[in-house]
Amino acid sequence: MERISKFVERAGWPRILIALFLLSLFVIAPFVGVRLDSSINDTLVRFGMNGVLVLAMVPMVQSGCGLNFGLPLGIISGLIGAVTSVELEVTGIVGVLTAILIATPFALFLGWCYGCLLNRVKGSEMMIATYVGFSSVALMCIMWLVLPYSSPNMVWGYAGKGLRTTISVEAFWQNAVSRIGAFRINEFLAVPTGMFLVFLALCLAMSLFMKTRTGTAMTIVGSNPDYARASGVNINKMRTLSVVLSTWLGAVGIIMYEQSFGFIQLYMGPFYMAFPAVAAILIGGASVKKAGMINVIVGTILFQGILTMTPSVINNMIQTDMSEVIRIIVSNGMILYALTRATKVRS
Repeated sequence: MERISKFVERAGWPRILIALFLLSLFVIAPFVGVRLDSSINDTLVRFGMNGVLVLAMVPMVQSGCGLNFGLPLGIISGLIGAVTSVELEVTGIVGVLTAILIATPFALFLGWCYGCLLNRVKGSEMMIATYVGFSSVALMCIMWLVLPYSSPNMVWGYAGKGLRTTISVEAFWQNAVSRIGAFRINEFLAVPTGMFLVFLALCLAMSLFMKTRTGTAMTIVGSNPDYARASGVNINKMRTLSVVLSTWLGAVGIIMYEQSFGFIQLYMGPFYMAFPAVAAILIGGASVKKAGMINVIVGTILFQGILTMTPSVINNMIQTDMSEVIRIIVSNGMILYALTRATKVRS
């Protein structure tokens, strides 16, 4: 009983109840005609697709900059890298690496500008970050039309210029990372090992970085700025570094997402992508000032699992196609829960 009580205290009742709800969905699925192996496959794929985007929250949380609602800046950097890679017609894993390499300078520059802005609005970072994310997406809606890309795989056919809303990467680097070490259990269940390896490698790198002198200084800045200042730590420098790192992870995350999804989504595609990542890490047990790798992994599994399972199970139970309506209700409900929890922790 003592061990159980300690586990409940560490995990928290919200995560335990969400995990039990997800488990019940998997148990019910076969009885309502939903294939369990196919559902597990979808959950694993969505976990791999979104894991790095959730990981991008960690540096800013640890440095006291709050949750990164400005994640679209990193996503935009990744999109620039992705469309440039397609423009150059680079295929396979080299195409993914090319996209990351091209996205990196954009992510570093935008992250630095974003960090300098947040240093001037201390105490209101999350509100300002939200508007930074929204405005950057709106600005890029113009830029996608005027940037000098000319590949027939991407531009509008009737005008010969301006990028399409959705661009397929099937002929270039779809599943290039996912296929690394992948294996199939049966017809409906395949494990995208490559995505998991990249995600776990980045988690390990982040964990090791947080134990270095710089990472420790970053954590001290987030937990006790006065002590950090007395210790001679440059607070603004640490905060800016955390924002740059978070923005770069966002760029890598969207490229991992695209290579699995098979499409690059431009224009308003990145508009709300920060909210599921924020919700996932909060559901995983993080607060607005502390987050770890366990929070990232657990939160991504719970959020994406419920988002995958709920529509299909309920659809089959009521024999009506309401998958999109149910998905919107569940996803926004979980985001609402996560954000109210963030407000509670902060107060």
